[in-house]
Amino acid sequence: MQDVSLTPYDALLLYSFGGPNKPEDVVPFLRNVTAGKGIPDSRLEEVGEHYYGFGGKSPINEQNLALKAALEAELARRGIELPVVWGNRNWEPYTKDAVAELESLGAERAVVLVTSAYSSYSGCRQYREDLAVTLDGLGKLGPEGSTTVEFDKVRSYFNHPGFARANVDAVVEGFEALAAKGGDPRAARVVFVTHSIPTTMEAASRISHATYSEQHLDLAGVVAAEASQRLGFDVPWDLAYCSRSGPPSQPWLEPDVNDHLEKLAAEGLRDVVLSPIGFVSDHMEVAYDLDTEAMETAGRLGMTAVRAGTVGTRAPFVQGLVDLLLERAAIARGEDVDEATVGTLPAFRSVCAPGCCLRRDGEPSGVPALCSVDLHS
Repeated sequence: MQDVSLTPYDALLLYSFGGPNKPEDVVPFLRNVTAGKGIPDSRLEEVGEHYYGFGGKSPINEQNLALKAALEAELARRGIELPVVWGNRNWEPYTKDAVAELESLGAERAVVLVTSAYSSYSGCRQYREDLAVTLDGLGKLGPEGSTTVEFDKVRSYFNHPGFARANVDAVVEGFEALAAKGGDPRAARVVFVTHSIPTTMEAASRISHATYSEQHLDLAGVVAAEASQRLGFDVPWDLAYCSRSGPPSQPWLEPDVNDHLEKLAAEGLRDVVLSPIGFVSDHMEVAYDLDTEAMETAGRLGMTAVRAGTVGTRAPFVQGLVDLLLERAAIARGEDVDEATVGTLPAFRSVCAPGCCLRRDGEPSGVPALCSVDLHS
């Protein structure tokens, strides 16, 4: 098998959100997630009920390990030797643990793959800030970046063909499951679902080629069109949101998936496929917000509903991620690269623009972020 070089990279950081592994972890984990917001533990205990209902354990950690193993297998299949290190923003193994492991491996330049496909503060910049702040706290962040392992990142990959193809496969399987459940696929509608964000964060994401919601809408159109072609009939669709938090006075992207199901039921729709297009794996937002809450709403409304799968460790997705690693390595080597995309939007930047994806529109972060033109943008 022909060897494919990922030079200049000598390690891959699989970088994710993290989640609790047992009931005692839940509140400390939520403290990490909400750090700086002054939320009392009593409120965190209430929020943690979602986790306690699943034994106090989030599925995300095991899913990250499965993705890590799938990436290692695909790299090996292509004859590529590259150690894969896993780290999280909010739980073990933390960012500092991942940095320590990279250093122990002797890594000098690592490529970062975030388990979020879309460009926004919470999906991109917050990871880059966490990496910079962690390095700074370790005394390993200089004016030009890391004084230890150098980091580059893979571009936001929502419109990469591998991510799209895996979602198409999942939606087609969802229609097949709907038929097996007694629903009428030709009368069904797909409701694509993603994590809601504050409208101020949505506005701030516009510095990229498109806002967070526009990225989802563009991909959803591609997935629905390809699913229609494979199924042999038109697949109508909508985009809805889940997992909003924060005070009721703060506007977030809408409609909420449960409210949207109410609306569709009132219009006479009886068959629906829920597609979690905004999520890479079946973690807590999928397991609770969709598999539990939204499915209960659909049942109460008399709907026949199924939940399509996430991309998880599907072969098109994993193969596409390795393609993205090769693409990023070629860019780092200064080569001309044809960045593969689907839909109407171009490939997003792998080196972020100054001020990209702030928490709020027009408000300087004040926090350094790696993998950008300006470290302190």
